[in-house]
Amino acid sequence: MKGKEPLFQTAKRESIEPWKAWMIRLIAVFLSLVVCSGIIIALTGLNPIEVYKGIIEGAVGTKRRVWMTIRDTLVLLCIAVGITPAFKMRFWNIGAEGQILIGGVTSAAMMIYFGNTLPPLILFPLMLLGSAIAAMIWACIPAFFKAYWDTNETLFTLMMNYVAMQVITFCIIFWENPKGSNSVGTINSATKGGWLPKLFGLEYGWNLVIVLGLTIAMYFYLKHSKQGYEISVVGESGNTARYAGINVKKVIMRTVALSGALCGIAGFIIVSGASHTISTSTAGGRGFTAIIVSWLSKFNTFAMILVSFFLVFMQKGAGQIASQFNLNENASDVITGIILFFILGCEFFIDYEVRFRGGKRSSAE
Repeated sequence: MKGKEPLFQTAKRESIEPWKAWMIRLIAVFLSLVVCSGIIIALTGLNPIEVYKGIIEGAVGTKRRVWMTIRDTLVLLCIAVGITPAFKMRFWNIGAEGQILIGGVTSAAMMIYFGNTLPPLILFPLMLLGSAIAAMIWACIPAFFKAYWDTNETLFTLMMNYVAMQVITFCIIFWENPKGSNSVGTINSATKGGWLPKLFGLEYGWNLVIVLGLTIAMYFYLKHSKQGYEISVVGESGNTARYAGINVKKVIMRTVALSGALCGIAGFIIVSGASHTISTSTAGGRGFTAIIVSWLSKFNTFAMILVSFFLVFMQKGAGQIASQFNLNENASDVITGIILFFILGCEFFIDYEVRFRGGKRSSAE
């Protein structure tokens, strides 16, 4: 039968120059802003430029807001770096929220019991190590069942989040016994025992050093270490990994333990370096947001810095445009969603080449 050639065909790219890939992404961001402008005008009648200014003002309009944005970016980045090795291995760790809570409550316990007795030189390393170990053990529970009985890690890790919330609730009642309360008040507010101090005059200097250190270390771990190579092989195919002589059970346990430990460190950073309190909402949904960060960055920890900053930037801008223009805070979520849609969509044009073709062809069935 006779038929026309398709208007266009797609072909997998073997490679693309980095500058071209970034150019495609920048075009996607520009087009997303154009679409957002049209939606803002259609739904609100507001000047989209003023709305964008409001978002910028809400995120970095004052020195305090700048530091708040940096603080939350560092926390989200730490969690994204933490879940990345597990996700690269195709172990769907949806339990980062629970691991953050377990790390956070461990830090809170040490602040309450040792914050005013141990010297900082001993207290802070002990808090960081304790939070990492506690969250690591918590993460190893579903990892063990996955490695030895091939259970569904998505459901297992998700359910562990709710168990962690009950652990936090028990600790809150044990420490303060408040009826109906779901948080512990500011810990050691008078003495600031266990509060991470300033570093080089920066309010969140230690957060910056810890998180950037982990980001750099994870990049080289995944890209240039034997264990990082084993993670990639197991992620591609467990059978191939076994054929190559890799102990898949060992890799699963080791990788998820590392993932949980880093999420626990994020809990330490939140409790000791930011909020100085513990509650069932300490994680604040960031364990799920970090999944978006990790996937958008294609497991590149340096790219996660930009993605984390963008998501926090838009989140901080939501409150400003809500108060300034009397809009619902979801308006910023709509703008963020459109931009993310374009960014995700542009990855198709980075991975695939679109070839336009014309003319007719003949084929027989």
